[in-house]
Amino acid sequence: MIRAADQFQQQRAWLALPVAVAKKYADNRAWDLAALIAYYAFLAIFPLLLILVTVLNLVLHSDSGLRHRVVDSALAHYPVIGPQLDNSISPLKQTGFALAVGVAGLLVGSRGVARVMQNALNSAWEIPLTRRPGFPWSFLRGLAMLIVIGAGLITTSTLSGVASSGGDLLTGIGSAVLVLVLSLGLNIGMFWLGFRLAAVSEISWRRLLPGAVISALAWQVMQTIGGYLVTHQLARSSNLYGTFAIVLGLIGWLYLEALLTVAAMEANAVLAYRLWPRSLRPPRTAADRRAYVLYAEVENRGEDQLIRTT
Repeated sequence: MIRAADQFQQQRAWLALPVAVAKKYADNRAWDLAALIAYYAFLAIFPLLLILVTVLNLVLHSDSGLRHRVVDSALAHYPVIGPQLDNSISPLKQTGFALAVGVAGLLVGSRGVARVMQNALNSAWEIPLTRRPGFPWSFLRGLAMLIVIGAGLITTSTLSGVASSGGDLLTGIGSAVLVLVLSLGLNIGMFWLGFRLAAVSEISWRRLLPGAVISALAWQVMQTIGGYLVTHQLARSSNLYGTFAIVLGLIGWLYLEALLTVAAMEANAVLAYRLWPRSLRPPRTAADRRAYVLYAEVENRGEDQLIRTT
């Protein structure tokens, strides 16, 4: 029965491709990478939101109503905990050099999420360790990635805030569709540029595009249904965990987003390297052999080291 099922999925691309993505996901233990991303994202959320509120306070200081709507839109990205954060985050009060130093310190302190994203992306693409960027380039790429993510968050939040205050100009279904399309396009661009900063230069822009599209679509779906999932889980656990249920709900939300993003990275690599169809049991396919060669070569730690796979 297993052999028959294996032959069935190998002969049908619509089934062989998701099987290959799932197998590569398991081979790379991608759930561990997603857990690291969620952990560092949890640590980075609060300083990044502080930067967001500070920047908006400077840019939109003359329009407090729009500023509050943009902040509310940004916090809407984080279900359950968003309303609690809304009343507890205030902008940095310093100006000039002190403000620049404070923002720089927050960026450096929260770059852990960018570092693990770099590792996850290069692991998904099976880039040998010796060819991955080292210090200081990895550090600078990580900071640039945080700036890209922050700029994307501010832009999409501003778009949502303007759409919600557009009056007769943006109303009804047309407004919702327009905001959805523009947000999706901006998210694709944000992921595409973020992946470009995280990946080594040998992976071209064109190869990174499918992963950016998949990630943006997954995040768009998460924004639609993720809040319900987290709220439902929170309702079940609040009696047991009390206040900590909010924290657990946020971590669960971040972990689910990280799982989807890493899955998009793995799917991107499977498509680019054509690592399908994969077998469920021996004999191995040609895609299996290509994958196992890549898995071995990724451990190369020096130009004088040669790795062979038989």
